[in-house]
Amino acid sequence: MTKISILGCGWLGLPLAKALSGKGFSVNGSTTSVEKLPLLENLGINPFLIALSERKVDGNIADFLENSEILIIDIPPKLRGSKKENFVSKIRNVISFIEKSSINNVLFISSTSVYGDTHTVVSEETAPHPDTESGKQLLETEQLLQSNEHFKTTVLRFGGLIGEDRHPIKFLAGRENLDNPEAPINLIHQKDCIGIILKIIEQNSWDETFNAVTPYHPSRERYYTQKAINLDLDLPKFNHLEPSIGKSILSTKIETILNYTFTKPNL
Repeated sequence: MTKISILGCGWLGLPLAKALSGKGFSVNGSTTSVEKLPLLENLGINPFLIALSERKVDGNIADFLENSEILIIDIPPKLRGSKKENFVSKIRNVISFIEKSSINNVLFISSTSVYGDTHTVVSEETAPHPDTESGKQLLETEQLLQSNEHFKTTVLRFGGLIGEDRHPIKFLAGRENLDNPEAPINLIHQKDCIGIILKIIEQNSWDETFNAVTPYHPSRERYYTQKAINLDLDLPKFNHLEPSIGKSILSTKIETILNYTFTKPNL
């Protein structure tokens, strides 16, 4: 039985761990919350209390990685508010433990923010030029992991994450003067995030980089207005005085190499 360790059992990591366990994998899952440990255990996931900082790793990460072949890193950078941290340093601390472990393959959950805010069509061949601190640190972390010769790393760059309990319209409803009305959306549903990860593991598709965005790109104004109508929310209002800027991200590589079919094509 293949053992997989998931560093970060949050909004995506927890249902992913549950899905992997259901597929017959032995799963170790980490959390920073003591209260969450029983939840993981009840789902058949081996629970570990692990917290990363710029200087050290708190928790028994050696046992967390022991006998695992695959490590999934699903920890977003915390770069907002007053408690900003260096995300690259946090992952660098983890790498020293990975090198000493049985891990052969790493899956790093990244973001399409590494491409920056351009007005073009973007594929994996497009050179990343991040224009946010989060995007810059994610790109540096990608490079740090993929250049390591002790293991192979596949980078998965997700677009905006949505799910049954999570959608941007809940924050945009009723707001005014929103930018980029004609920019295309680049979103992906939680179920497809999990489906793509399962495909990568199933096909041993390592040492790769994938964009993961649902191939559905209506304009922001059209999409969010219709969502507001569907959910009986106040309509968002957009600013048409400034030109719209926004990239359209292709996921063709996922559809061809992984032969993946999106289960939520219209979001």
